[in-house]
This record gives sequence, C-alpha cells and structure tokens, in this order.
Amino acid sequence: MPDHDHCAGQDRHNVIRDGQLVADDWLAHIGDAQDADNTCPPDAPGYLVTLENWIAHRQRYRLRQYPLAVYLSPDAEPQALLEPGATALDPTGIAMIAIDFPVYTDGRGYSIAQLLRHQLGWTGELRAVGDVMIDTVHYLARCGFNSFALKPGHDPAAALRALATFSSSYQRSYGPASR
Repeated sequence: MPDHDHCAGQDRHNVIRDGQLVADDWLAHIGDAQDADNTCPPDAPGYLVTLENWIAHRQRYRLRQYPLAVYLSPDAEPQALLEPGATALDPTGIAMIAIDFPVYTDGRGYSIAQLLRHQLGWTGELRAVGDVMIDTVHYLARCGFNSFALKPGHDPAAALRALATFSSSYQRSYGPASR
C-alpha cells in the first residue's frame, strides 16, 4: 500500500461517504510475510488489507466478526476478488473496497470502479483514495464511487458541494437511474 496519510492512519481527516462527512475509521494493515502471526490483522473493526493479502486469507477473512476493507492498486485485477468459478463478487467479509489514485492523471481507478459495479456486481462502499481532489469527486461518483478520502489539504465540505455542482449530464454513468 502506498504511504498515503489516510491509508497509514496518520491523518484521521473526514471522508465523504454516501453524501455525508464521516470520520475515516480505517487503518492499513501491513502484514509481515515472515511472521505468520502478523500476516492477518486482529478480528477488530477498521482494518484495510491489500488485494494480495485478501486472496491469501480470504476463507479466514470471510469467517471474521468484523469485515475488512480491501485496497486495490491502480494495476490490480478486480476479478481476483472473485471466488474460483464465480461471476459475481461475494461480499462476505468485505466492508469496503478502496481504489488508489496515485496521481491525479491516473485514470485506471475509474475503469476498476466500472468493472466492480457493472460486471462484478459490487454494491457496497467503493472508496477513492490517494490523489483525490475536490474537482474529481463528481466524476468519481459518476463511475460508481460513493466514498472519497480526499488528499490532505482539500476541504471535505467543499468536495460535498462539488458533488452537487452538476445537475444534469449528457453521458450515461453508473447509477440506479442509468441501468
């Protein structure tokens, strides 16, 4: 996982989730492959694991009392979240999927969001993390994101206003009205 402030738990700034400002309550778990006791986070709320960690321990994670968040890098294959032979994503054990935008100009996260929503059937929280700025939240929402961890220094209240800036669109987007 990158060293984003919000992923590392250093900056607990607010995030936008479903049109509301909420506390960022997720902590990245950087497991130690050399230490079997530290490869998985404790069964407690608020842990974020990498896709690779999820794949390695998915059966164990699905039995947890507290679901995890799964972090996807921009080069991740979201189909890796599927169980072997499945065509739709089983949400058991997953509270949220976070997609990283390492730089403002990297648009791969938009495509991953579309795949998760349209092809894999993910209906849960989908959070944009990384270089997420006020002027991108509207476009991220149109691709299926419903949660945004803004880049430090960006005002979450201003981002909420930006979500409502455009009242109509000339292109289809992800959402209940466009299905």
